[in-house]
Amino acid sequence: MNKIYKLNDYVIMKKPHACKTNEWKVTRVGVDIKIKCVNCGREIMMDRLEFERKLKKVLGDTNERK
Repeated sequence: MNKIYKLNDYVIMKKPHACKTNEWKVTRVGVDIKIKCVNCGREIMMDRLEFERKLKKVLGDTNERK
């Protein structure tokens, strides 16, 4: 299953972050993906294959969410 995501999209990851949320914002797209936790603001970077393996759902950008 190929999930389409782009810069500034909000995504749900399979496992929650230490701050008890699993909602993240995509801040960089390329060979590596950088995501920012919506709750605490922590940013992490992972390679694209790891990101796609851990990705559960794409929520869309801010305009699509409201």
